[in-house]
Amino acid sequence: MTVPSGRRERKKAATRQKIADTALRLFLERGYDAVGIRDVAAEADVAVTTLFSHFASKEALVFERDDDFEQRLTQAATGRTPHEPLIPALRREIQALVRHCTADSAAPIWRLIDESPALREYEESMRLRHAESLATAIAADPDLPQTTTACRTIARFVIDAYSLSREAADPEAAVDEIFRMIEAAWAVTCPTRRA
Repeated sequence: MTVPSGRRERKKAATRQKIADTALRLFLERGYDAVGIRDVAAEADVAVTTLFSHFASKEALVFERDDDFEQRLTQAATGRTPHEPLIPALRREIQALVRHCTADSAAPIWRLIDESPALREYEESMRLRHAESLATAIAADPDLPQTTTACRTIARFVIDAYSLSREAADPEAAVDEIFRMIEAAWAVTCPTRRA
């Protein structure tokens, strides 16, 4: 997450974090369905309108790092060094995300998500959005002349690699196994260049 530079931006970021932390604590203590938006706002000592100025929905409170994850994925594609292959860059980012999301401290959050149909549905829509953003970033790279279908497919594979690896008994091994398949698929679409 980028650190806000101005006082106002820092204050907004602190308020946003306070709301997210409060919501997560309440959800874990009482259960997602037992906590309402008004409960979160009251406990965080903010107005409901303030809460909604930071988060579009109750589900977004659980996935408060969503924008960061999406930016990290697209940055892995667009910010790689010249001549750095695409797939290894994406693999490194997915490995980092999987390590973050499989840490012991994340287990209660994933149980919360798994127990809530609303949160599972939100996570699925979030993954689809991340895949579209990543596909757009890949397609915009002039050094990677691929069809829209190839870009969207590889992006979807990368996002699915994150989900499948996070749920695997050995997440690191799963990332390696899945990315071997992604590399093979990518090589078929661009056999004359290393991407």
